[in-house]
Formats: sequence, C-alpha cells, structure tokens
Amino acid sequence: MTATGTFTPKPGAAPLPRMIRAQAALETRMLLRNGEQLLLTVVIPTLLLVLFSTVDVIDTGKGKSVDFLAPGILALAVMSTAFTGQAIATGFERRYGVLKRLGASPLPRWALMTAKTCSVLVTEVLQIVLLTVIAFALGWSPHGNPLAVLLLLVLGTAAFSGLGLLMAGTLKAEATLAAANLVFLLLLVGGGVIVPLEKFGAAQEVLRLLPVSALSGGLRDVLRDGAGMPWADLGILAGWAVLGLGAAGRLFRWE
Repeated sequence: MTATGTFTPKPGAAPLPRMIRAQAALETRMLLRNGEQLLLTVVIPTLLLVLFSTVDVIDTGKGKSVDFLAPGILALAVMSTAFTGQAIATGFERRYGVLKRLGASPLPRWALMTAKTCSVLVTEVLQIVLLTVIAFALGWSPHGNPLAVLLLLVLGTAAFSGLGLLMAGTLKAEATLAAANLVFLLLLVGGGVIVPLEKFGAAQEVLRLLPVSALSGGLRDVLRDGAGMPWADLGILAGWAVLGLGAAGRLFRWE
C-alpha cells in the first residue's frame, strides 16, 4: 500500500537564502579550482611577503620589515580577490553568456551579486588566515584595534568589488583581463604595498588617495603603530566604495 500524495512533486524555486548559499558555494569552488586565480590570490601575495621579509631589498623604515609588509600584503590580498580576480572571472562569464542565463533563472540578479560577494568574502578569510600565519612565523607582532582592522577590510572589499564589477560589466572580456592585471601591477608598485609612499616624493599625496594606499596605510597605522580609528583612510575607502558600486549598478551590462 502507498499513501496518496506521498511522492507528489512540489514545483517551484527553492527558498532565496538556500539559492544564495548554493550559488556562493559554487562560486567559491570555481575560484579555488582555478589555477590562475590561486596564483593571483594566494601564491603571489605569499611569495612577496616571504621574499621581502627575509631579503633586505627595500628600506621599509623603522622596525622589522615584516611589520611594514604584512599589512600591505593583506591589502594586496583583498585587492587581488575583490578587484582583479572578480573582474576577470565576471568579465568572461559575461562574454560566454553565463550571466545572461543566470539572470533568467529563479535567482534574482541582486542575489547573484550577493552570492559573488559572499564568495569573495570567504576567499578573503582564507587568504587572511594563511598570510597571518605566515607573517607570525616570520616574526610579525601586530597590535591595535580589531574593529578598525575589520572596518578597513570590509570597506576595502566594497571599494574593490565595485571597481571590479564596473570594469567587468562595461569592458570586453579581453580588455578586462588586460586592464585588471595592469592595474594590479601598478597598484602593487605605487600603492604603498611593498614600497613606502615616501619614496615617491611629491606624488605621494596623490597616491594616498588610491584605495589600496588607503587600505594598506590604514592597516599599517593600526597594526604596526597602534593608531586609533583611521578615519581619513576609512573615508577614502568609503568614497571609492560608493563611487564604484554606484557606477557598477548603473552601467553594468549583463550581455
């Protein structure tokens, strides 16, 4: 005997939170399985941290090199994931029609972007844990307000995500690939990540307005110097976040 209705199907979309979790998990797995993305988000920051902390190549000022480099490398990790990696991946998804098809699924477009953001945050947590462990092994001794560090990382992620999505949603995939990598290299050199901004003379005042400079500088002020809430750097990052996310929301093209 079988009970009537036991196996009656219930067509319809899954609950929205479950769809977002599933899409975020898929985005994270795809990111972690991509060798090029792992090179950009994990290998390069790790190598830079180890190399410049153990080899006296750049004059990083007072104190141990790792105390200067670790905050900058954390900023680089956020930029590599939220900006460069996300821009390239989203640009090619747009080119191949993946975004167009996902946009027609039961998952709303805003929920898709939320899932991508969650994937970025998960990846950043893994990066920060790995880099922090390595920095401690190299003799890093951070101190400061954890809330200030969290606010800097969140606003930095928002700023770089907005700029990455803006680039991916307005340029062709090949142009996005080239531009994202070029910006990554330029900001690596001129954003205060491994080279102190003081080395750039009069240009340092302009370079301080870059999002990676504000993020690395703010993290360095808190974690190395024990400064209070870095309001100026937070303001710069908030401005970039509003500008990038606002422009991406208005100009992003799904196909």
